[in-house]
Amino acid sequence: MKRAVVIGATGQIGRPAVAALARDGWRVTAASRGGGRDDGWPDGVRSVRLDREDDAALAAVVGDGCELVVDVVAYGARHARQLTDLSGRIGSAVVISTVSVYEDGEGRGFDTMDRPDGFPEYPVPIREDQPTVAPGDTSYSTGKAALERDLLAAGDRLPVTLLRAGAVHGPYSPLPRELYFVKRNLDGRRRRVLAFGGESRFHGAQVRNIAELVRLAAARPGSRVLNAVDPDAPTVAGIGAAVDAVMGVRTETVSFDGPPPGPAVGKSPWSAERPVVCDMSAAERELGYRPVVSSYAEGLPETVEWLAGRLAGGRDWREVFPLLAGVYPDLFDYAAEDAWLAARA
Repeated sequence: MKRAVVIGATGQIGRPAVAALARDGWRVTAASRGGGRDDGWPDGVRSVRLDREDDAALAAVVGDGCELVVDVVAYGARHARQLTDLSGRIGSAVVISTVSVYEDGEGRGFDTMDRPDGFPEYPVPIREDQPTVAPGDTSYSTGKAALERDLLAAGDRLPVTLLRAGAVHGPYSPLPRELYFVKRNLDGRRRRVLAFGGESRFHGAQVRNIAELVRLAAARPGSRVLNAVDPDAPTVAGIGAAVDAVMGVRTETVSFDGPPPGPAVGKSPWSAERPVVCDMSAAERELGYRPVVSSYAEGLPETVEWLAGRLAGGRDWREVFPLLAGVYPDLFDYAAEDAWLAARA
């Protein structure tokens, strides 16, 4: 029985990744800061505590060796070095990266989106050979680029599949974009405002589809970079309609062309001036990948149910999702939204 170590096992991607590997016959060690378990894991999954920043602790979890390490939380050159230093004891690795490493032909990427004329103009769809930002430590994107660079450079010692995930969605998210619609519906808001005509497209990545890519890459070790996104990329207005369908409500979408007039009106977690849509043909060709969740809407009910449960009892969304609140502090400024709607009327 082959042994796999999953780092970040109790996170949004780690939970289904552990389950997928266990179902595929792997003997899985699920490592996380808290050392917890998911109710859906088989009994054979071993849970351990791990401080990812402790080199000795990581080496101890790997032990005398394992055929696979899945790293869900790797970031930057330091974490790349942690893995490559253990290359003699690891057969191969699958590491989660991000589509935010891409830049367009003018040097614009995710880090320039909020600057005047800074929104990237990507090809549709984006393939893995699209240029990427310079590696560094100045942002999330540059840190992930540094991680990719150093791991790929060590491919002769440690075969690594890098999965560039899109807008990850599913239960257990620390940054659940769907909350933009779910909370409004729970609060009885029957009108929502969307910039860019409601046509923004930011390609999603359902966690069970990412887990399937992990499973397939584990069975076919190699050094490669692959996109990890859903079969479809609905518009933000389409996502809102899908959430409404799951929750059984009817709403009105008020959209307008152009960017949000301020941080509290029309700015959703999908707001994008131009589409960010990725190509999945490389994964299909190299791994024989077929999505296990065939559309964004198919995976949505479990996300909506989880979000509604997290907000039950009138809990403050900022306390439940502090990361989301830090990125989008004005996400539910209803007073500003109502004032804009009144002025528009």
